[in-house]
Amino acid sequence: MNLFKKTSSHWVRYDKYEWKEDAKGVLYITPAENAKPNLYNPLTDSDKMVLHAINTGVTCMNQDADEQIKKNAVMDFVSSYGLLGFMTALSTTPEFITYEAVYLPKNRFIKEESMTTEQYLSYFFPFDKLDFIKRGVESTWSVSEPTMAALVMTMSDRPQAVTMSLLREYAEPYEWLLKEFTDWAFTFLSGFLYYQDFDKLDDMQKDLYRQGMATFGGIAPTYHIELLEKPTIVWDFHSLLLAIQMMFSFMLTDEKSSLKVCKHCGKVFLASRPNTVFCSGQCKNQYNVYKSREKSRKENLPDGE
Repeated sequence: MNLFKKTSSHWVRYDKYEWKEDAKGVLYITPAENAKPNLYNPLTDSDKMVLHAINTGVTCMNQDADEQIKKNAVMDFVSSYGLLGFMTALSTTPEFITYEAVYLPKNRFIKEESMTTEQYLSYFFPFDKLDFIKRGVESTWSVSEPTMAALVMTMSDRPQAVTMSLLREYAEPYEWLLKEFTDWAFTFLSGFLYYQDFDKLDDMQKDLYRQGMATFGGIAPTYHIELLEKPTIVWDFHSLLLAIQMMFSFMLTDEKSSLKVCKHCGKVFLASRPNTVFCSGQCKNQYNVYKSREKSRKENLPDGE
């Protein structure tokens, strides 16, 4: 059964993104000036997207990788799929615009549990402010640029905050993106190593792995049922972050899914067979060549070395 066969979770990616620092020196990724939006369905090839996210995290948590390599990896993902949509992923509801204030569950990015809507929006619109006015639960906003106005009309059936997070003015802090990708990679590697090294781990180590995995989770998406060829569940993801997180969760727990770490390059991949340990024939050949050279080197070492 494919839980994501039918979905209303369309997302937007732009044809160009750029780095930008605010007045406090905080580095952001934001659509470039005059960048063109493209509406797409991120679940068309969900496995590929989740693997891209995990491998971005593997690069980001590599202590030997310099900062530029990490920045390139994050930008490559964003350029492929768009920003993650932290603004609607972190709040208790994507409908926060209709509340007097924004309420936040405990998270790794914002310590406050509640704040004004304007204060919350300032995290994600640090450069170009929206034409947005809030009075209690009432609010007004407008978009004048034709391309953005067309995007707002296209997304009119979505919560207002979701539409805002897809505008060209929207930005996300690089450190937040880095942290999120790293957490996804850590979650996968924790589960992978837990079962791979199960017989070698003591009880305390096993408990630490379990505790780390237990912290993985987020706000559940909503869904509705449409009467198509037959009654069909349609998922409503209000951020790309939540979509990736939920699909990742199903991949981790699906008995038919076999996520592996390549024995040669360390890349996470979806294995076609349970015993597969290489992500490609090229990696398998390179690994065998390396082992052969190592064996030859050791055999030719002088005695005692």
